[in-house]
Amino acid sequence: MSVTLEQIIEVTKELSANDRALLAHCLISSLEKTQDDDVDASWSQVAEQRLEELETGKVQGISWDEIKSKLK
Repeated sequence: MSVTLEQIIEVTKELSANDRALLAHCLISSLEKTQDDDVDASWSQVAEQRLEELETGKVQGISWDEIKSKLK
């Protein structure tokens, strides 16, 4: 039995939001052929740098509400 992409899409519309998000994650992850071993270390370094900038006052944070209002 062969299933078409259109049939799969229709079935996925019946899933809960959480299940669709998990499915999307799995599909995207399946596209990743190789993983850069330095990615986690790079993100950690960026996070630490940004935290230091916030703590020293070099930059000022803004609230999520402010961000949402600027996007409208």
